[in-house]
Amino acid sequence: MAHNLFAFDNSYARELEGCYAAGAAAQVPAPRMVKLNRGLAAELGLDAEALDSEAGAAIFAGNTVPDGAFVLAQAYAGHQFGHFVPQLGDGRALLLGEVIDVHGRRRDLHLKGSGRTAFSRGGDGKAGLGPVLREYLLGEAMHGLGIPTTRALAAVTTGERVVREVPLPGAVLTRVAASHIRVGTFQFFASRGDTERLRLLADYTMRRHYPGVTGYLGLLGAVIDAQASLLARWMHVGFIHGVMNTDNMAISGETIDYGPCAFLDGYKALTVFSSIDRGGRYAYGQQPEIALWNLARFAETLLPLIGGDVEAATAELQRFGDLYERYWERGMRAKLGLLTEEAGDAELARGLLQTMEAGGMDYTQTFRGLGRGVDVGAWGEKWRARLAREGATPEGRAEAMERVNPVYIARNHQVEAALAAATERADLGPFETLCEVLAAPFTERAGWEGYAAPAPGGNVGYKTFCGT
Repeated sequence: MAHNLFAFDNSYARELEGCYAAGAAAQVPAPRMVKLNRGLAAELGLDAEALDSEAGAAIFAGNTVPDGAFVLAQAYAGHQFGHFVPQLGDGRALLLGEVIDVHGRRRDLHLKGSGRTAFSRGGDGKAGLGPVLREYLLGEAMHGLGIPTTRALAAVTTGERVVREVPLPGAVLTRVAASHIRVGTFQFFASRGDTERLRLLADYTMRRHYPGVTGYLGLLGAVIDAQASLLARWMHVGFIHGVMNTDNMAISGETIDYGPCAFLDGYKALTVFSSIDRGGRYAYGQQPEIALWNLARFAETLLPLIGGDVEAATAELQRFGDLYERYWERGMRAKLGLLTEEAGDAELARGLLQTMEAGGMDYTQTFRGLGRGVDVGAWGEKWRARLAREGATPEGRAEAMERVNPVYIARNHQVEAALAAATERADLGPFETLCEVLAAPFTERAGWEGYAAPAPGGNVGYKTFCGT
C-alpha cells in the first residue's frame, strides 16, 4: 500500500540526463513521524491518513522507495560568500520525485538529511532534529506571510544519533519546492563549457517555470523580475536569509534553504545573525544588492546562449533596481496605509526606518501599531499629513494595514525555545503551538500575546547556524 501513495511524473530525470547522479538514501534503524504537514499533503493531492503512519515514516526517512520515484542528487556549483566552488551538488539531499498538485503545479519532493550522495565531499549527509524542525517552522512562517517559499511536507526521526558539536537525534526533512533549480545549477554547466546541457537546462526551466517567456534573454528578465519581487517581500517583513550564496537562489523565485536565517527584532539595517557571515555580506540591508550580484552571475551563465551579447544581458540586469524599488514602494505604501501614490512616499517610508533605527524600535511591532496610534515622534506628523490628503476612514485604514502588517513572526527566541524543548526533552508542544501561531500571522489571538513580543533584552549576541 505504501508504494502506491504518489503519482510521480519525473521530468527532471527524464529530460535532463547528465544533470544529476542517481542515488539512494541511507537505511535508518527506526523511522518515526514527528510532524506531517496535512494541509500541504492535501494541496499535493496526497492521502494524509495513509502517510501519517509507519509506512509513511519509512518513505520520508528514505528506507522505502515508493513506486514511480526516481531518486537522484542534483548537480550544481555556486559562489559561497563570493568565492566560486565549481562542484557542490546535493551532498545530503535527494530528489524523490515530482508530483502535480491539485492546482496543476509541478512540485518536487526532496529528502534532506538522507545520507551521503555522489556530491557529499566527505560529509555524512545526515541532519539533526533541531535544524529539520527549524526549516519546517521557518518555511511555514514564510508561507503564512504570503512569501513564495519551499515548504516542509514531513519531519521524521531516524532512531540514530548524528554527531555535530554534540550528539543529536537524527532526522530527515521532506521539502516541497516548485523546483530545486538554482543559479548554481546553471553555473555548474557554464563553468565546464557544456553549452549543450546548459541549453537543455534553460529550455527545461522556461517550460517548467516561465512558459510564457521566449528566448534566453526573456528567461533572464523573468528571473530578475521574480527575484526583485521576492526580495521586496523579504524586506517588508524583516527577513534575513543569512546565506545568499548563488546555490541558494532558486530560479523559480521561491525562498530556499533555512539555515542561519532570522527575523529582525529591533530595526538595524546592517543586522547579521548568521555565525558564518563574519563580514556582514548578507546583512539585512545588503540583501537587494546581493540579489543583483547573484543575478549577474546567472546572466554570465546565459552568455553562450545569447551569442555573448554582454550589452543585452547588462540592460536586463539594469532593470532590477527599478523593479525592486517599485515592488518595495508598493508594499511599503500598503504597510503605511497609503491608498494612492505620491512622489515622496519612498522617502517617507525610509524616514520611518531611520526613526526606528535611531530609537531601537521593534520592526514588526512598530508597523503593526501604526494603525493604533503608536508613537513615532516627528515622523508621525509627516505621515498623518500624508494620510489626511487621502480622506479614508481611520477604521478602514487600520483594518487594511493589519492585513499586511503581521502581529506574529518567527521570533528568534521562540524558535530556539521550541527547538530546545523538542530536542532536549522530546516535548513537541511548543513546536506545535508555534506552528499554529505562524500559520495565521495577521490574526491577533487572546492568550498569544507572548508570541508578539520581542526577546527580553533584545537579541544582543544572538547567532544562527547552518544545520540542514
